[in-house]
Amino acid sequence: MIADAATGVALALRGEGDPYALSGILRQEDALTPAAVRVLGADALAPYAMEHRAVSVGADDEAVVRQALAAYPPGADASAVSAWTYRGLVEAAHAFLPGGAQPWPPPFEAPTGWVEDDPWPKLAHRASQLAALALPALAPGLAEQLADRTDDLARGFVRAVRRRDWLQAAGLGRWLARLPEAPRTLGLDSGLAFVRQMGGADPRVALHLAAARRFHGRGW
Repeated sequence: MIADAATGVALALRGEGDPYALSGILRQEDALTPAAVRVLGADALAPYAMEHRAVSVGADDEAVVRQALAAYPPGADASAVSAWTYRGLVEAAHAFLPGGAQPWPPPFEAPTGWVEDDPWPKLAHRASQLAALALPALAPGLAEQLADRTDDLARGFVRAVRRRDWLQAAGLGRWLARLPEAPRTLGLDSGLAFVRQMGGADPRVALHLAAARRFHGRGW
């Protein structure tokens, strides 16, 4: 289900396939839908962030997101990744969905100390898991902190490519596409093209690469 949903998002970001509707690919009555939305996080709403999008947001789309937020809130002992993915979905709902009759919950407070404290391999791993937050206008504070560690993210990208960890490479490449000063020596565009060639069959890799191209113009 997650793979199918990621494929639907990637197709929409590339301007392919049928008009995107979250409730069309993840139906509210399906028991696994809340978990799938929670895993995709903000990316479940990524097509609604496109300019001149040929999609409209309906009440069913909002219901699917509210269902996921209610079903899987992070607990007091939640990991930083869990807290941030939840916050990202809330931020995306505020940014891209009208909200209907009920207001969206306020963004969940998520820890930030790891961005400064983590050694670069751990930082790269966590950042790649939070690549959905690289959508425009989401998590500006987190993006600003990560910008201070751009060189470490670039090191993580190179290591992930060498290890053939295409999902981590795609997630880090997506962050580097959003951040203002990716090292020129990295060759980000050719690196993303290589990841697409080698790992693009993975729907979540394809989603990250499509987002890097659609929103940040990288990876051509």
